[in-house]
Amino acid sequence: MTTMQLKETPLASWHRENGGRMVDFAGWNMPVQYKSIVAEHMAVRTKVGLFDVSHMGEFIVTGAGAHQFVQFMIANDLDKLTGPNMALYTQFVMPDGGTVDDLIVYRRQEDYLLVVNASNIDKDWAWLKKHIDSFQDVDMINVSDEVGLLALQGPHAKDVLSALIGRSLDDMKAFTYGSGTASGIEIGFGRTGYTGEDGFEIFVKTAETEKLWKLLLQAGAQYDIEPCGLGARDTLRLEAGLPLYGHELSEEISPLEAGIGWSVKLGKSDFSGKEALMRQKENGFKKQIICIKAEGKALPRQDYAVYAGQEKIGIVTSGSQGIFVGYPIAFAMVPAAYAKVGQALSIEIRGSQVPVTVVKRPFYQRP
Repeated sequence: MTTMQLKETPLASWHRENGGRMVDFAGWNMPVQYKSIVAEHMAVRTKVGLFDVSHMGEFIVTGAGAHQFVQFMIANDLDKLTGPNMALYTQFVMPDGGTVDDLIVYRRQEDYLLVVNASNIDKDWAWLKKHIDSFQDVDMINVSDEVGLLALQGPHAKDVLSALIGRSLDDMKAFTYGSGTASGIEIGFGRTGYTGEDGFEIFVKTAETEKLWKLLLQAGAQYDIEPCGLGARDTLRLEAGLPLYGHELSEEISPLEAGIGWSVKLGKSDFSGKEALMRQKENGFKKQIICIKAEGKALPRQDYAVYAGQEKIGIVTSGSQGIFVGYPIAFAMVPAAYAKVGQALSIEIRGSQVPVTVVKRPFYQRP
């Protein structure tokens, strides 16, 4: 019997030495928590937290045909990036409407940077390679092993990064890209994140990732910065109503069914999956991801059954305590007829039917 060797980020030793509880996540040895998920979640909501997300994948697309190629591969409209140093959230979509992956595209000065999910790096690379020969003058490089990625998130994220690079970031808008130097380390950063808070995702050379991590923790000490694991990353994104690939998005779930139609631009030129998504919109969805608030303290968990009366109609795709909002929350997949806000349903939790209500997304929105 062979045991698969887990991949590790440049910070794996630091995580172990500093109390990180390590788990297998998508083939990577990653910290799920340090002190506690609750403490880390609350630090991001009220102060600032720092995440190691170096397991994510990064592809660089260059050449005169890069814009045309990326525009065809994504569901959002690349033309919204009217100049360099801008970013957007989008998806790769299959011809049948299923989701290959969701990602962020950064338009930089000379190239496009695509940031994809760790579990899908190889699949996404193969998907792009399958289509690239249909376009002229496009080059693509997989730089995932050469790039460390840190997520600095929370109300004081701007203060911490501004202090480190020696200039104010007050005027930097959400979903834009910048660069700077932190104690001699060259970094790039997007004003993006996966927590529902203000923050930055910071790109650095692999060899300098640990040095930058320590500098950020030092600079954030006055704001009670916490190193955060994947547990808090998951509870934060759930409260913020953000989908997780493999749960609310998959090869069987389209972006429209996932409730993120705002990131799909059916009016733009042809793109992979456009016809299938147009049919879904015209014919109506058979199934839909909903947000639900549960009564009491019992927590809805992934794969728990969702009921309308005595009939099982769907399953929970993600569930947890809403740590900041103060009540149990979940995403679930149900027939579209049950997706109306205010709809009363129930979830079977440990043999009991717990009342739940469909609510508007997101559960939490920062002031």
